[in-house]
Amino acid sequence: MNTPLIAISCGEPAGIGPEVAASAWAALRKELTMLWIGDPRHLPKGIPIAEIDAPNRAVQVCPDALPVLRHDFAAPAQPGRANPENAEGVIDVISRAVYLAKTGSVSAICTAPIHKKVLMDGAAFAYPGHTEYLEALTEAPRAVMMLASDALRVVPTTIHIALEEVPRALTPELLRHTIEITAHDLSAKFGLAEPRLVVAGLNPHAGEGGAMGRQELDWIAPLVAEIAATGINVTGPWPGDTLFHAAARSRYDAAICMYHDQALIPIKTLDFDRGVNVTLGLPIIRTSPDHGTAFDIAGKGIANPTSMIEAIRLAARMAAS
Repeated sequence: MNTPLIAISCGEPAGIGPEVAASAWAALRKELTMLWIGDPRHLPKGIPIAEIDAPNRAVQVCPDALPVLRHDFAAPAQPGRANPENAEGVIDVISRAVYLAKTGSVSAICTAPIHKKVLMDGAAFAYPGHTEYLEALTEAPRAVMMLASDALRVVPTTIHIALEEVPRALTPELLRHTIEITAHDLSAKFGLAEPRLVVAGLNPHAGEGGAMGRQELDWIAPLVAEIAATGINVTGPWPGDTLFHAAARSRYDAAICMYHDQALIPIKTLDFDRGVNVTLGLPIIRTSPDHGTAFDIAGKGIANPTSMIEAIRLAARMAAS
């Protein structure tokens, strides 16, 4: 595929996904090629669309209309009010997008936000989120979530769990896989010949020599040294409170963090609108805007499409590399 073709899955139709996808098409239609998978009824009124019967048709129509691979849902969408009847459709669209990427019909996928509770209520969705579902669909041994912007790349080792559960969930095996997958994909999908990685400590001041916790001394530092000896450029553990200022960020390409907020607070503070969610460790390329369904503003025409635009652009850059 000479020109990258990005498939956008519709996400939760009652959220802002359809409108930010439409706005992203309007901003990018002359820059790259994309298509949208979903029910045309869920797109904003007035957006020019062209229903296509095969992904490769998107190249011809994208400059003038949003190419749509039609996927009928059970019900219309009411902005701000998710309908469990549409849960199965949301799940099926993700699966369809992954299939197109696995078979080479599209270069990458960009997924609009989903609402996990609605999927669980309406279709007994058995996964904590997108990342775990994509892992299952692609039969990847392990997937890793990275948040990326021009200012910072961060990777949370543990993700959507309570803070009290982090020390139990954070194992040497999990941290090793996270570091190795991040290093591999930054090279293979981002074109970085020798990615520079840093590992944040779990405890304040990275444990301060065992005074504030022993995980760093007992196994995190030895594990990082062991991985570094294999040729991966990784150092740490470093105190989390000194890892994200400008001078520190200039010394690495990605920070491996121990838990959700340790990773997401810095990137959302530095570059809230342009953060992109990237799933590493998959045999396909997947990005997503770094925001949720935003039911409170859905359908009002005020949703900021910047993160969706950046997610589509990043997917295209990754596909090209």
